[in-house]
Amino acid sequence: MSRLRLTFACCRYDRMEAIREGTVAVAGVDLTCITLKSGRDVFDRMVGGREFDIAELSAAEFISLMGQGDCPFVALPVFPSRVFRHGYIFINKRSGISGPKDLEGRRVGLPLYTQTAAIWARGHLQHQFGVDVGTIRWVQGAVEETGTHGKPHAPALLRPVTIEQNQSGASLATLLARGEIDALIGSRKPEILGRNPDVVRLFPDYRALERELYEQTRIFPIMHLVAMRRELYERHKWLATCFYHACVESKRRARARMRYAGSLSTMLPWLQAEIEEIDEVFGGDAWPYGIEPNRATLEALVQYMAEQHFIPHAIPIEDLFVPLPTDVGP
Repeated sequence: MSRLRLTFACCRYDRMEAIREGTVAVAGVDLTCITLKSGRDVFDRMVGGREFDIAELSAAEFISLMGQGDCPFVALPVFPSRVFRHGYIFINKRSGISGPKDLEGRRVGLPLYTQTAAIWARGHLQHQFGVDVGTIRWVQGAVEETGTHGKPHAPALLRPVTIEQNQSGASLATLLARGEIDALIGSRKPEILGRNPDVVRLFPDYRALERELYEQTRIFPIMHLVAMRRELYERHKWLATCFYHACVESKRRARARMRYAGSLSTMLPWLQAEIEEIDEVFGGDAWPYGIEPNRATLEALVQYMAEQHFIPHAIPIEDLFVPLPTDVGP
């Protein structure tokens, strides 16, 4: 059987580096890896133009497509990007917001209402802090620049939500600093944080809250998964298992390198101390693949998406991913 020539698009991650370098191969495949700067670049090109055979994909965009039928992709339970979200809600402290409930009725900026990060943040605000997120007035646009954040192709919401497009000629970060929006839910820190004394985090103790969330619920928010074109999978179903095996091995090598204390793999002076804390909290692997180790997180995301009218009802987690042999571990 001749080898398949396929493309794989992903951001640069240590857990994918061995695949990108070619030191871990996908059996039966000659793989061309395409490394892009941001997830949004990958998603827009994959969903909008089907430019890649396999790609990192927004978990929310994929689940939205699955929930509304005729999804052109299938997914593997491989999660390149995960980020706790409590530390990515920012306020202007002159707005009078002292706690999460004070967000009700306020103008809150975000890059995209449909962004996975925003879904998680709204879900946390609602379920952990009792915030009526339906009262918030959303302002959507790019955080550091004027205009929009990418060119997303997510399906329409099942129930309309009032979303104001930022057409002020200023970025959302600038509007936050001016007090023209009261808060910002971001996928990353705005550059103005630490430069403007009025821009602060809603939760200064975010790390403790995130650890508490995980210890109580086992939720470590998943941002992205790995998807492949459905028609490719239907023609070569063996490919899913081979690619999953490669992702597992690539992650194993990255974890081994990270844990080698003779020379630190990243510029974090207390990396080994951080690893010891992570092992204590996460039981040795904070980044598991597969369905079962991630069931609580995936079920929470699907629940939030149903509550926020992205999908008509919760989807069984097994229905979101292609079946893999039972002996394929995380």
